Amino acid sequence: MGHSNMLHAYFLIHFIINSFVFITPGSSRPWPHTLFPSSLPNEAIDTNLCTDTSCIKIASSDYGNIIQELPFGVLYPSSVSDIKHLVESSYNSTTPFTIAARGNGHSVRGQAMAKDGVVVNMGSMSSNENERISVNGNSSLGFYADVGGEQLWINVLETTLEQGLAPVSWTDYLYLTVGGTLSNAGISGQSSFHGPQISNVLEMDVITGKGDLITCSKNMNSDLFNAVLGGLGQFGIITRARIVLDKAPNRVKWVRLIYKDFSKFTKDQEHLISIDGFDYVEGSLIMKNTPASDFFSPSDKSMINSLASENGILYCLEAVKYYDDHIINTIDEELEMILTGLSFESGFSFKKDATFFDFLNRVRDEELLLQSIGLWDVPHPWLNLFIPRSRIMDFNEGVFVDIIQKQNRSSSGPFLVYPINRKKWDDSMSVVIPEDDEDMFYTVALLNSAKDYKDWAIMDEQNTEILQFCDKSGIKVKQYFPHYKKKEEWMKHFGKKWDIFNERKAQFDPKMILSPGQRIFNSE
Repeated sequence: MGHSNMLHAYFLIHFIINSFVFITPGSSRPWPHTLFPSSLPNEAIDTNLCTDTSCIKIASSDYGNIIQELPFGVLYPSSVSDIKHLVESSYNSTTPFTIAARGNGHSVRGQAMAKDGVVVNMGSMSSNENERISVNGNSSLGFYADVGGEQLWINVLETTLEQGLAPVSWTDYLYLTVGGTLSNAGISGQSSFHGPQISNVLEMDVITGKGDLITCSKNMNSDLFNAVLGGLGQFGIITRARIVLDKAPNRVKWVRLIYKDFSKFTKDQEHLISIDGFDYVEGSLIMKNTPASDFFSPSDKSMINSLASENGILYCLEAVKYYDDHIINTIDEELEMILTGLSFESGFSFKKDATFFDFLNRVRDEELLLQSIGLWDVPHPWLNLFIPRSRIMDFNEGVFVDIIQKQNRSSSGPFLVYPINRKKWDDSMSVVIPEDDEDMFYTVALLNSAKDYKDWAIMDEQNTEILQFCDKSGIKVKQYFPHYKKKEEWMKHFGKKWDIFNERKAQFDPKMILSPGQRIFNSE
C-alpha cells in the first residue's frame, strides 16, 4: 500500500470515528460510497464490512497484547465467496489494500493484523458449524473430516468423537482455528508419533492473493498445497482442510516424572519417542518461580516444590498412553513395563487416569481460571524455538541455568522442552526446522505471561538475551511463530527455503496483499 493511500485510510478511519457514523457486523445500512477506497466492493461495504470502533478495537490487538495496529475495517464473511470477492477486489484494484485472516486472535506479535487494510474475521462463518465440519471416509483415504478453516479444534474434536473418531495430531490448546495452526505447523506431544498437524492434511481449499479459489493436495496443485502449510498466511487463506482421522480411544493414562539431571531427562524423552509405548511425550521446567502445576495433589506439589528449591531447577517429563475398555485390566502393567529402566527421581512418579477428551482439553480449565482472576488478557512475550538435538545440552546450561534460573524472574507461564522426530516432517512444506541431518530436534516454548507492560519489557529483554546467546554460541535455532523486523532476518530464518518461499509469493500473492502483519515482504 502506497504512502498516500495509507494516509488516506488513516484520516478516513478517524473521520468516521469522530463523526460517530458506524455500521455493525451484518448491517445492511448503506454507506456514502465516497467514504471508502474505490477498490473496496460496494456490496461488501453495505453488508459485511464493519468500521465500528468496537470492530476496529478487537482486530487491532491479539493474545500477545504487545502490538496494536488499526485496520481500515473488518469483514465478517457469511460465506467463502465473501472472502474471495474481497481479495479479488483488492487484487484487481490499481491501489490494492492488504488483507489478514484472523481466527481466534491467538497470535502474539500482530501476525494477524492489517494496518490500514481489512481484517477478515473468520469466526463469523463458524455459526454454520454443522455444515462446516463433515466426517467421511473411504477405502483409499481412510477416515477424514472436511473442516472449515475458521473452525476451532475443540469443535473438530467434539464432532469427530460423535463418530468414535478423532484427528491424530494436536496442539496443547484447542481453542485455535484449523486455518491458523495449519499456517504455522501445529505441534504438541503427539508430533513425534504422527507428525505436526500440517503432516496430517489430505486436501485444502485456498483463496490465493489473486482471489482464486483453488483445491490443492499432494497430487493436485501441489505447489500451493506445500506453500500454504506452514506458510504463515503468505500464499492464501485456508477455507477448508481435509484432516486425517483415526479411531479415538476412550481414556488415557497420564504420567509425570521428575528429574534433577537434564541429561537423564532428555535421554528418557528421546527413548520414549523412539519406541512403541506412549502416544504423547512432552516436558517442562519446574523452578521456584514456576512451581509444579495443579496436575499434582497439594502434598505432592509441596514435595516437588521443596525439591525444586533445593536443586534450583527440575525437569518434568510428561507422557500419555491411550487405552480402551478391552485392555483396562492390563493397562497398568503395560505402563509399568514402559517406565522400567527410566532414570527419574525415586518416589517422584505421578499418575492420573482421565478421559481422552479431558486430556486433550486440559488447558481450558487453566484458561478459565486465569480469566476469572484477570490474568488471561495480559501481555504474552512468548519465545518459541526449535533447537538442534546436538546443542540441547549447551542450551540447557546457557539458557535454562545461566539465564532463566540465575535471573530468577517471576513467570506465570510454563516453560516447555521436548524432542520431536524429524521423519514425520515434510521438507517440501514452507515450515522451517533446524537445517541439519539429525533425526530429532527439540522444541522449547517459553510461554511468559507478564503482570503489566513494565514486566513485559523485562521478559522481552530476557528473550533477546537468549537469542543473542544462541547466536554467539553458534546454536542454530529456528523460531516457531517467528517475528522479525528486517528482510535479512527473514532470509536467514528461511535459509535454503528462502528462494522457493520468495518464488511462491510471486506466484500466489504477487501484489503482497495477504498477511502483512507477519512483516516478511513489507519489512525494512
